[in-house]
Amino acid sequence: MVLGLPLVGSSVAAFLIHMTDIVMLGWYDLTALAAAVIAGSIWFTMFIVGAGFGHAVMPMVAEAVANGDTTRARRVTRMAIWLGTMFAAVCIVAMQWAEPLLLAIGQTDDVAREGGVYLRIAVWGLLPALAQNALRSYLGAQGLTAVQLWVTLIALGLNAGLNWLLIFGNLGAPELGIRGAAIASITIQAVQMAIIAVYADRKLPEVKLFQRLWNSDWEAFGQVFRLGGPIGLTSFAESGLFTASSIMMGWIGELQLAAHGIALQLVSVMFMFHVGMSQAATIRAGGAYGRRDEEELRRGAIAAYAIAVGFGIVVVAVFVSMPGLLISLFIDPDEPQREALLQIGVTLVLLSALFQFVDSGQIVALSLLRGVQDTTVPMWMAIVSYWIVGVPASYALAFPLGLGGAGLWLGLTVGLALAAGLLGWRFWGHSVRIARAAAPVAV
Repeated sequence: MVLGLPLVGSSVAAFLIHMTDIVMLGWYDLTALAAAVIAGSIWFTMFIVGAGFGHAVMPMVAEAVANGDTTRARRVTRMAIWLGTMFAAVCIVAMQWAEPLLLAIGQTDDVAREGGVYLRIAVWGLLPALAQNALRSYLGAQGLTAVQLWVTLIALGLNAGLNWLLIFGNLGAPELGIRGAAIASITIQAVQMAIIAVYADRKLPEVKLFQRLWNSDWEAFGQVFRLGGPIGLTSFAESGLFTASSIMMGWIGELQLAAHGIALQLVSVMFMFHVGMSQAATIRAGGAYGRRDEEELRRGAIAAYAIAVGFGIVVVAVFVSMPGLLISLFIDPDEPQREALLQIGVTLVLLSALFQFVDSGQIVALSLLRGVQDTTVPMWMAIVSYWIVGVPASYALAFPLGLGGAGLWLGLTVGLALAAGLLGWRFWGHSVRIARAAAPVAV
C-alpha cells in the first residue's frame, strides 16, 4: 500500500486529465463528445501498445536494483525511450488518415470528421507520453513514486484550465472545440515529460541517465523489445476489447455511443486504482525475482489480490447505489437528450458492476507475471480471452440475440473473466516458481 498508493493517485490523476476532456466536450457539443470517445479510445490503444516498452523497464530495473546494477537500469531505460519514440513516429504517420479510418469502421460522417481532427493533432502527444512512461517506470522501480503523483496533479489543473480556454474560447482565446482539447493534451504531456526528466536526472545523478542518449545499445534494445513487445500486445488485446465495444456501440447509434463513453469513463477511473496497485505488485515481484525469493513473491501476490478484492467491493457499492448521479455529472443540464442519455448510461453502469472483480483479477495476474518477466504466454492467453471469446460474445449478445448495448457489456464480462482465470492459473501454477528455478544473477 505504501508503495502503491502514490502510483494509484498518479494513475487516477492521469486518467482524470482525459476525463476532463470528455466532460468539457460533453458540455460543449454532443457530437464532439461522441467523437472524443471513439478517437480517445484509438489514441489510448496506440499509447498502451507503445507503453509496453516503458512497462518492461519496471521489472527489469527492479531486478537490477535488487542486484546493485545501476548500469543495466540506465541501459534498459534509455532503450525504452528509443523504442517509444520509434513507435510514436509510426503512429503519427498513420493518423494522418484518421478520418477515413473512422469512416471505414462504421462511424457517422460527423463523428468521423471530428474524431479525425482530434487524432491528427493529439497523436503528436505520443512522443512525450511514451518517453515519460518509461521514466515513470524507471523511478517507480526504485521506490520514487510520490513525485509522480504531484506532477500529475499539477498537470490535471493545467489541463482543465487550457481546456476551458481553448475549447470554449474564454478570456479572448480562440474557440477551437475538439481541436482545443487536442492541443491542450499535447501541451500537458510535454510539460509532464520535462518535469519528470529533470527530476530523474537530478535525483539520481550517478546513473547519468541522459548522457549520450543518442548512442545505440542494441543488446539492451533487444532485451526491452523482447519483454516489452508482448506487454504492449497484451495491453492492446485488452484495450482493443473496449475499443471494439465502442465501435460496435457506434453502429447502434450516436446517443448510445455517448452514453457508453460516459459509462466507460466511470469504470476506467475506478480501474486506475488497480493500475496503480498493479504497478506496485510488479515492482515487488521484480525485486523478489531479482533476489530469487519465492516466499516473498508469494506473499506480495496474496497482498495484491486481497487489496484488489477489497477495492472491488467498494466500487460495486458505489455503482449500484448512485448510477444516475454519476452519469449526470457528464451531461449538460440543458442537453435536449439528457433523459435518454441518463436512461442508457444508468443501465451500463449497473452492468459494469458485474466485471469489477474479474477485471481487477486479470490485471493483478498480469502485473505479477510481468514482475517475473513472463510475458509471452500471457500475451496469447489475453488474445484468446479478449478477441477469440470476448469480442465475438459481445457481438453475438448485442446483435443476433438483440440485447443491444447491454449485450456488449455482458460480452466484455465474459472475456475479462476468462482472462482472469487463465492468467491466474499461469502465475500460481507455473510462473511463481520461476524465482526458485532461475539461475543466480551475476552482479
